[in-house]
Amino acid sequence: MKYYLYILKTIDDTLYCGIAKDVLKRFENHISGLGAKYTKSHKPEKIVYVDVFGDKSSAAKEEYRIKKTLRREEKLLLIEKNKERTENILKNLV
Repeated sequence: MKYYLYILKTIDDTLYCGIAKDVLKRFENHISGLGAKYTKSHKPEKIVYVDVFGDKSSAAKEEYRIKKTLRREEKLLLIEKNKERTENILKNLV
């Protein structure tokens, strides 16, 4: 089963990282206030990064790495480097 690691940009210009089986549905949950505690007070604007993993464990390890070891500038660089790939993944999900 596929798992998606995603990064959201919020309306107050912060970044939120998470994992989901269905990234589009999870994004809708974040927007409606049913997502994470963080996104209840930092409303999501858009999905800016997506990566695909074959299992939950691999996705969770990458989520941990991004959340705990990357500074904001490094996250922004990761997002920029993978912009086209992220757009392609999202197009294929619709």
